[in-house]
Amino acid sequence: MSDIVLDGESLTPADVVAVAREGAEVVVADGAREAVRAARERIEDVVESDEAVYGVNTGFGELVDERIPREEVARLQTNLLRSHSAGSGEALPTEAVRAMLVARVNALVKGYSGVRELVVDHLTALLNEGVHPVVPRTGSLGASGDLAPLAHATVVLLGEGEAEIEGERLDGEAALARAGLEPLTLGAKEGLALINGTQLTVGLAALLVVDTERLVRAADTAGALTTEVTMSSTVPSHPAIQAVRPHEGQAASAANLRRLTADSGIVDSHRNCDRVQDAYSTRCLPQVHGAVRDAVAHLREAVETELNSATDNPLVFQRSSIADRTDRATAAADRASGTDRAAVLSGGNFHGEPLALRLDYLTSALTELAAISERRVDRMLNPNTQEPHLPPFLTSEPGLRSGYMIAQYTAAALVNECRSTGRPSTDNTPVSGNQEDHVSMSAAAAWGARETADRVARVLGVELLCGAQAAEFVDDDLAPGRGSGAAYEAVRERVPPLDEDRPLADEMAAVAALVTSGALEDRVNAALDEPLD
Repeated sequence: MSDIVLDGESLTPADVVAVAREGAEVVVADGAREAVRAARERIEDVVESDEAVYGVNTGFGELVDERIPREEVARLQTNLLRSHSAGSGEALPTEAVRAMLVARVNALVKGYSGVRELVVDHLTALLNEGVHPVVPRTGSLGASGDLAPLAHATVVLLGEGEAEIEGERLDGEAALARAGLEPLTLGAKEGLALINGTQLTVGLAALLVVDTERLVRAADTAGALTTEVTMSSTVPSHPAIQAVRPHEGQAASAANLRRLTADSGIVDSHRNCDRVQDAYSTRCLPQVHGAVRDAVAHLREAVETELNSATDNPLVFQRSSIADRTDRATAAADRASGTDRAAVLSGGNFHGEPLALRLDYLTSALTELAAISERRVDRMLNPNTQEPHLPPFLTSEPGLRSGYMIAQYTAAALVNECRSTGRPSTDNTPVSGNQEDHVSMSAAAAWGARETADRVARVLGVELLCGAQAAEFVDDDLAPGRGSGAAYEAVRERVPPLDEDRPLADEMAAVAALVTSGALEDRVNAALDEPLD
């Protein structure tokens, strides 16, 4: 596996997945190392000047006006990591910790944080040596960034806290020793630079982008199979319809439906039937799935920007560079703390709102993906709405057998849970003596979206199970489309037809895993001339 090169400019969601889930190692680009060294020199210049500068020699939050003596600056940074390691609840999964760490390193190597190169190297070593700090899930407000989770992740650098390595949980010092590392003593600003940022939120969001893009393609696949087995029309996916309402997501889902049902004998068998229109859950598939696609794309845009942004506070600049960004040295430059060489600007790049709002939007969009999928399940099962060739609840002896009746109940329960998930970005609880009087709740928004994505995968699994079962009642002479047929085969390799009632929970989980693992998509793409969009 290729190393992921961190340069502060080009980290992608796919790179985060490679590091977080696949164990790819990271290296820091030479140019980024130069930027880190230059920023550190500016901080040292500020320390030598003895000017009061937030984050360097003052307190934090409400205690910003407390001046810290030079001989206590290192202790200040150590105390910061210790005091902010105040999270609660179950530990983050390893992939979330690794995603957070790689995002944090990439932000630091942009060269505006002022940490030493040694700190960056220790963080990369945690990733490359498999040292995974134990980080409680709850504690971030998304401003000033993801403070508590990042503190738990980086206090290990001091030889404190806990970390897992090779499946064993050790105290921080022992974990470092196992990886051949010595505990760090932090310098000026380094503690604040390690914890002040949005890296838990953006790490989770990067994983979500990849996962939910796959989910929408799986929904297109499940919907295509349902379209066929319910004898619904593929005319709503015609390019002419999409061209006069040219939303990108809509066009992509419509194109996928055409691709998935290509060469379908089932579709051809009723192409000239007298049915005028289908129910919305199949007829409006391109519009609904496409809108979800657009929501995912909206999040991707923010994540790609945030992964390559400097999000801590304060930020350190070359003094001349901030003057050069305006027509002349403006009042903003004059107000910057620091020295003639270094300008230290205090702002709010740690605020998670650009991610929080889009994550909540994604939660709403994914809920609609689950809702329309559940309605398609009902079209296959419900004796009041299903086609004549389908028996009630897709069982040959309805009444004596319940078939997939209760699978739809579970899908409905999952949709309800999706709808009940809060929208944290609209909430606000002031903290730090009301200095931090508006927070984003971006980490909570990321968790809500992540949990919703998991539920959606399970609903889609139910639809695929029911679609495969409904296919058993279609005329054997009618072949499904190339893509939908491949999906049917993928399901059948894991779950046999439902000839007799049996427990369904494990089978539902197996098909949901088919969706989340990407195995469904791989199988479908192998059957197509070109992969799904």
